[in-house]
Amino acid sequence: MKKIYIAAPFFNDKETDILLKVEKVLDAKGLDVFSPRQHQFEKDNAEKSEWSLKTFTSDKNAIDGCDIVVMLYHGNYSDSGTAWECGYAYATNKPVIVLQLGESSNLMVHEGSHANLSNLEELDNYDFEKMPKIRFSGKMF
Repeated sequence: MKKIYIAAPFFNDKETDILLKVEKVLDAKGLDVFSPRQHQFEKDNAEKSEWSLKTFTSDKNAIDGCDIVVMLYHGNYSDSGTAWECGYAYATNKPVIVLQLGESSNLMVHEGSHANLSNLEELDNYDFEKMPKIRFSGKMF
């Protein structure tokens, strides 16, 4: 069973709503999914250095242990944490599947990805066993 790490922001209702849908799609495909949203530590400690180190280490270890990273990309200025996760995944030879959700696109995200998808239906239909490479065809800067 393929292990998937979902790299995604979940700072507002729009981001959380799409993340919940992606979690369901990937779970339904029978994949072993790690979503940082589901593995948070006590938020009342969020300003303490122990909390941030624990969160960083947990997420980094989950990326190290996964087979594939699925990135929810809300556009060029989406989220620095999500961008870091995908850059780290690329640097450690993990394929990154980008789900394009925003209007703008940065070439570093798309050129560093294995496949680019544009909606939930494409994610649902994507073959995580064959892992076809799909280039981004939209405008990048």
